[in-house]
Amino acid sequence: MPAYRGRFAPSPTGPLHFGSLVAAVASYLAARQAGGEWLVRIEDLDPPREQPGSADQIVAALARLGFEWNESIVRQSTRRPLYEDAVQRLLAAGDAFRCSCSRAEIQAAVTSTAASGEELRYPGWCRAGIRMPERATAVRFRTPPGDVAFQDQIQGVTHVDVAAEVGDFVIQRRDGWFAYQLAVVVDDAAQGITHVVRGADLLRNTPRQLLLQQALGVPHPAYAHVPVATDRNGVKLSKSEDAAAIDLARPNGELWRALRFLQQDPPRELLEGSLAELWNWAIVHWTTAPIRGMRSAPVTDA
Repeated sequence: MPAYRGRFAPSPTGPLHFGSLVAAVASYLAARQAGGEWLVRIEDLDPPREQPGSADQIVAALARLGFEWNESIVRQSTRRPLYEDAVQRLLAAGDAFRCSCSRAEIQAAVTSTAASGEELRYPGWCRAGIRMPERATAVRFRTPPGDVAFQDQIQGVTHVDVAAEVGDFVIQRRDGWFAYQLAVVVDDAAQGITHVVRGADLLRNTPRQLLLQQALGVPHPAYAHVPVATDRNGVKLSKSEDAAAIDLARPNGELWRALRFLQQDPPRELLEGSLAELWNWAIVHWTTAPIRGMRSAPVTDA
């Protein structure tokens, strides 16, 4: 395998928007500048949130924007046996356990301060055995205590005490669907991904993935988390009413805008040139230096 294998892994919850384009551009440029390979993976493991047809729309948009991927596109919905095998291995090793606790029960048990966050810290009720065996169960990873640190190529050294912040996290839901944290680790390992470039909103998920990689005995990719595009109110575009679909009638303009957001400063004349010329300039000049330490930034027309 080449020394560098990157990927872009969108969820099909709607058409490609600017925030996702930024992550795609950054991961693509890093791979191509390194002379490596770049893959596309559709993360379609959450049917209630998915929009029919959006996966095909995303792929078509990437092609229209001039992205070229090296292998057939993988869809997570076709890979359930891989995830099931990983869960069974973790259960057999004692690194995971079945849990009957509901989110409502956990939320009722934590303080109002903890409940206001995006995630609830699991109290560990089923660690020693299922509390209510008559219920359907989720599977949780048995999180070891202590700080998990890693060197991010853009954000620097990041520390997260996963056990203290979220506790034992879900790797398979009660409805049988597999959680993002597990699926992304299994797929990155299966596809030989060596470098992960994605949005900084996923930065604090990385320590959970490192713990799963260690428990499953698979390699740790190198990580780089680029700034998240927000609206003028600081809301991430995927959650904002301003998250319009990419304008595929002007692919040069959209790519140029993404490069500007990533502080790459392409020459203005390339905005009127060919898409290939703009990509070639971007690959040669790609650098993360101007965005180091940036977690988010509002989108402008500059």
